[in-house]
Amino acid sequence: MEEAVSAVFRCRAEAARKLLTVFSWKSLRAKDVLANQGTLSHQCWIVIEGAIRVEAIGVNGQLQQLAQYGPGEFFGSYPDASQHRAEITAASRSRLLVAESVRLAAEIESDVQLAAGMARLLARQLDRSLDRMVMRSTYSAAGRVYAELLALAGPEFVIAPPPRVTSLALAANTTRETASRAIGALARRGIISREEDRLVIHSPRMIEELIC
Repeated sequence: MEEAVSAVFRCRAEAARKLLTVFSWKSLRAKDVLANQGTLSHQCWIVIEGAIRVEAIGVNGQLQQLAQYGPGEFFGSYPDASQHRAEITAASRSRLLVAESVRLAAEIESDVQLAAGMARLLARQLDRSLDRMVMRSTYSAAGRVYAELLALAGPEFVIAPPPRVTSLALAANTTRETASRAIGALARRGIISREEDRLVIHSPRMIEELIC
């Protein structure tokens, strides 16, 4: 757990150890319900593995997907308890860190490193959310998959472990078949290669040119 906390908050081990008594592990199977719309929330979560889907129940009773959280992303109530605005379920088998909101906020406030780490975490997440809004409103389905790949890869252009096609499809708001075809097209052209423990992007420029 210490390694996961250090990676998420980008802090030294001694700072991460302060949160070990606050966080605990939570494992979910695909379609497990984490929270219901309208209920009171005293907890917050960080995704370590898998994907979490957020859907609102409309006036006609139908679900509308609002967001999806992947590894390294934070959600839930913080710094105080609040009401869940949507249904929260596991889109795939997932592993999360969970904490009581008030306890986590108290620890974050007591350490400059942790406070800076939380600020960076929320800033990255806001930036990612804005990117996704633009992506969903302006890109084609394949373009959304390509944009998601670049976002996951980061400056090293490596995704380790390699992403699941289902998770990519959910993040790009498209079908698994569409995501699979898009990734297959990149692999056939040598733009990416998939190994057992990672996916490597060899030509990010070519992917950028395909995003439309």
